Amino acid sequence: MTRDLRAFALLAVTTLVSACSDSSAGPEAPSTLPGAPNASAVKFWDANAAANWNEQATSLAARQPVNVSRLYVYLSLAQLRAAEDAETIRPHPPTSSAIGAASAAVLSAYFPAFTAEIEAALDAQEAADPWPGAKHQDAVAGEAIGRAAAARVIAYSASDLVGLTDPGVPPIGPGYWVWNGGPIARGNLGARPFFLSSGNEFRPPPPPAFGSPAYLAALAEVRQISDTRTPEQLAIAQYWNTNQSPTSNAAMNNLAVELIRGQRLGDHESARVLFLMNAAEFDALIGCFDAKYYYWFIRPPQADPAITLPIGLPPHPSYPSAHSCASGGATGVLAAVFPNESARLDSIATEASLSRLYAGIHYRFDFVTGLALGRAVAAKAMAADLDAVAIR
Repeated sequence: MTRDLRAFALLAVTTLVSACSDSSAGPEAPSTLPGAPNASAVKFWDANAAANWNEQATSLAARQPVNVSRLYVYLSLAQLRAAEDAETIRPHPPTSSAIGAASAAVLSAYFPAFTAEIEAALDAQEAADPWPGAKHQDAVAGEAIGRAAAARVIAYSASDLVGLTDPGVPPIGPGYWVWNGGPIARGNLGARPFFLSSGNEFRPPPPPAFGSPAYLAALAEVRQISDTRTPEQLAIAQYWNTNQSPTSNAAMNNLAVELIRGQRLGDHESARVLFLMNAAEFDALIGCFDAKYYYWFIRPPQADPAITLPIGLPPHPSYPSAHSCASGGATGVLAAVFPNESARLDSIATEASLSRLYAGIHYRFDFVTGLALGRAVAAKAMAADLDAVAIR
C-alpha cells in the first residue's frame, strides 16, 4: 500500500470505522462535528469552508450510510452556487458564510437525525471566522444566500432519476453474469448526467469474448492472484472496498481536501474543484453502469469457483469496474487542476483499480477500461461551461 494510502487509512480510523458494515453505523458513534459534546470549534474554520464541510459529510456518512455519489455531488454543487451568488453582491458577505449555510442545509436534508449538530457546526463557523464590517449582518446575509442556493439544488436533485432505471432480466448463457435472484444494484444507471450527452456516450467496446485466449489469460491472472494473495494485496483490497463504495467515498474526497489545503485554494475555487471531481465521478458511474448492463459480463469467480474472495461479490456484472470508472473520473479532474500531482494521482487510481483484481472480483481488462472511461468523463468535465451545467 502506498504511503499516501497509509496516511488515508490512519485518518479513516476515527471517521470511517463504523462504515465497514451497514450494521455498525449508528447514532452512538462519536461525533466529529463542531458543537458536538467532545468537539472543539476553536480552530475548526482555520482552513476553508468548502473543504471543512466536505469532511463533515464524510464523518456523517460514516455514521449513517447514504448514497455518497449523490451526497457529495449535490453538496459541492450547492457550495459552488452559494459562492457564486454571494460574490455577485458588492460588497458581498463572506463566501464562507454562504458556503457554510448551503452545506448545512444539504447535510440536514441527507442526515435529518443530525440536524442539531449540523446547525451547531454552522454556528461554530460563524463564531470562529472573523471578517471586517458588520459581522452579524454579514453572516445573516451570507446564510440567506447559502440556504436559497441549497434549496434550489435539493429541489433539482429530486429529479435526477438515480436508482429508478430497471436494468432488466439478466440474459442466460456462457459468459453472462450469474444472477442469484436477489436485488441487482442499479448504481447510476439511467441517471441525469452533468456533463455526458447520454449514458452511452463513452460506452466501451466489448470485453474479450468468453472462452477466447485473451479472456482465458485474464481469468488465469485472477486465479493466480487468488491462489497466492499476499498480505499487502489483501490490505489494499480491503482498504479500497471500505473507502470507495456506495456508502463511503472517503479516500478520494480526503485526497481532494488535502490537495486543496496544500495549494491554499480559496473557498470559491475549492467548491469548484470539489464539484468538478464529484460530478465527474457521478457521470463516470452513469457510463459505467450503462456498459455493465449492456454487456452483462460474467464475474471471475462465477467462471472459476476456485477463486477465493476476501470481500463480498457485488450484485452487478463485471465489465467495467465501477471502482475504476470512479477513480478515473476523480483523479482525472484532480490531475488537471493539480498537474504537479499527476504521477501520484495516477498511482492512486491504479491502486484503487488493482484492489478489485486483488480481491478476485474483476479482470484486468475491467479496470483498464473503467479507468479510460472515467478519464474521458473527467476531460469533458474540465472543458465544460459550469454556468450551463445543472441548476443555477
